[in-house]
Amino acid sequence: MKKFKQEKALLKKALVVGETYAKKRGYQTFTNTTSADDKVEAIYRLLVNDKLIIPLAHDKENSQNMRHRLIMWIANQLPKDHELLT
Repeated sequence: MKKFKQEKALLKKALVVGETYAKKRGYQTFTNTTSADDKVEAIYRLLVNDKLIIPLAHDKENSQNMRHRLIMWIANQLPKDHELLT
């Protein structure tokens, strides 16, 4: 697995971008009380469903791997010189 220095910030960015994408797709269930794990799973499954990321193997589907997959997704979306990628 590729590691980034600022994984927490990348995950936060992935959740913000993922939430915006989900809302544009009609997904309106995120509230202030929705846990981070639930958001990660919902956004991960939406991106897999829309074929924007490759799904994990069923035996590898856990919160940590889903978070990493979202981090990799957002890292590929950001410009190469973005401050979170340094």
